[in-house]
Amino acid sequence: MSPKKVALIVGASRGIGRQIAIDLARNGYAGKLPPPFSSWIVGLTVNQVVVAAKSTSEASKAKPFPPDPNSPQSTISTVQREIREAGGEATAIAVDTRDYESVQHMVDEAVSIYGGLDVLIYNSGAIWWASIENTPMRRFKLMQRVNAEGLYGTIQAALPHFKNNGWKGRIIVVSPPIYSRFFRGKTAYAMGKVGMSVLTKGLAMDFERDGRAQMSITSIWPATTIFSDAIMTMLDAPPDRVNGHLELDEDFLREYSHIEDFSKYAVVAGATPRRIMPARFPVLEVAEQDDEGRRVDSTKRASAKL
Repeated sequence: MSPKKVALIVGASRGIGRQIAIDLARNGYAGKLPPPFSSWIVGLTVNQVVVAAKSTSEASKAKPFPPDPNSPQSTISTVQREIREAGGEATAIAVDTRDYESVQHMVDEAVSIYGGLDVLIYNSGAIWWASIENTPMRRFKLMQRVNAEGLYGTIQAALPHFKNNGWKGRIIVVSPPIYSRFFRGKTAYAMGKVGMSVLTKGLAMDFERDGRAQMSITSIWPATTIFSDAIMTMLDAPPDRVNGHLELDEDFLREYSHIEDFSKYAVVAGATPRRIMPARFPVLEVAEQDDEGRRVDSTKRASAKL
């Protein structure tokens, strides 16, 4: 395994994905985060970053530079240049998350360049908020392929490399807690995003069942505007603290890091960012959570075809 942690951020061309990539490359984890620090990360930095998305450009000709991080002028090419000019190590790899071969190439190329994979962040997403009546089939298909299918394919491609790493790593997914209001007015979008959260819950159970105590997968969703700091902290938390959790950025920092004053995150000085999420969420676990009955594994049936 590489002596430095290697992070792959899918959906890193602009916005929060770009910020996460730059924060990982620029600062690493040690020294940036509040205690307690995990033994997995102390003294190591993440300045080997792979930024992946569909959009590329000729970064050397970008004017102004860096471009507006929320504009189409911000691409994985310009993010790579930003990180390198700041002294970090980054590689941009174009990917179409709707195409599994493209996804496999992205993951394999990242591992080929840096020798391993320690952190996977899936920020890629397609969005269309409208009623079912006003969501055409092409929009529905796009969202399911980029959101749920893209995530599933990326994790499928990454798991063999986590296995080669001794089942030691972190996966972060940008998807929401599961609650009823989220479906309103955007059902097609919610189907894909909630599906991503179901994947987080299910893979976390796989890790637990198979005794992979150094692996974790966590979903995160914005309550306000403090996404990147929450992810940096989440990556430092012990795996069993975050595995299978569907977290909100503000709530996680409040509970785990005991932060109460969020004024520094205000876009307008002195303003209090409006919370856009419910105060409480339904509990998904049931009393019979660990009672599987007779475990069924389709791959072990004689007639099974993968």
